[in-house]
Amino acid sequence: MPADLDLTRLRVLAAVARTGSVTAAARELGYAQPSVSHHLARLETEAGIPLLQRAGRGVRLTEAGRLLADRAEEILARVDGAARELEALAELRAGRARLAAFPSALATIIPAAVATLRADHPGLAVGLLEAEPPEAVDALRAGKVDVALVFEHTDVAHTRTIEDLSRFEVTDVFDEPVHLVQAARDAPPGTRGGVCDAPALATLADADWIAGCERCRADLLARCAQAGFAPRIAFETDDYVAIQALVASGAGVSTVPALTLRAHRDPGVVTAPLPGAIRRIMALTIGAPTPPARELIDRLTAVGRRFADEDALAALV
Repeated sequence: MPADLDLTRLRVLAAVARTGSVTAAARELGYAQPSVSHHLARLETEAGIPLLQRAGRGVRLTEAGRLLADRAEEILARVDGAARELEALAELRAGRARLAAFPSALATIIPAAVATLRADHPGLAVGLLEAEPPEAVDALRAGKVDVALVFEHTDVAHTRTIEDLSRFEVTDVFDEPVHLVQAARDAPPGTRGGVCDAPALATLADADWIAGCERCRADLLARCAQAGFAPRIAFETDDYVAIQALVASGAGVSTVPALTLRAHRDPGVVTAPLPGAIRRIMALTIGAPTPPARELIDRLTAVGRRFADEDALAALV
């Protein structure tokens, strides 16, 4: 019966079968040719049966050699897979996932995702960086974070937040609606629970508008242009709490993404999801994510699905 077979020698035999020669196998493995020959001779001794035979100036596998080479590929694939699984498990027990994300996500989707991640993997650390999409992508490219959570408005034509997504591994987290925000005292009939039907934007052409961050301002301008007018921007602020307070005071109207309303809803405003208005939220990595990053992304998408279901249900009420 054959003795225990050495994995390194099995790897050498598989390389010879795959490349067709000892010389090519040595080149592929980065070994000296005499070392490959030595491993093959020792493997034949361990197997107790000839595995190669001379063929001119080269060698070819015997029937036993072909059988063992085929099995070696299977064995090595399982061993390598087990090593990767053990490495991933070790990373999840004591690894770290670093995430850059915009403020409304940090106040809503991320706390929920991090809570479930820590419950499932208590030893896994999470590092958070507040950054708008361009800065989040810069941090990802510089290796400062493992995941960049970013957004882009998809239903109107204007400058995209991220110019070329093909450079990244992209995971869609969820699509969130964009809401029109008006003062509660101006609420149309039939408003329920601070939510009303969206009026046509063109009816607000003479209103004062409150613009948000640079990317949201670009979305507002494009959306109003699509409706046939240029909005009169009375105030600009990145603070969504301030936007709602200004709207509640009667200073103007605005548009905000749904996540900002989850983070804070001023009782003095009413909101209406704009038909077809979507902000696409994505998790970006460079190449395949690390195991800790993959687990974090999975939790983000799970929370995103829950939020999307809740938004859809609210739209039906």
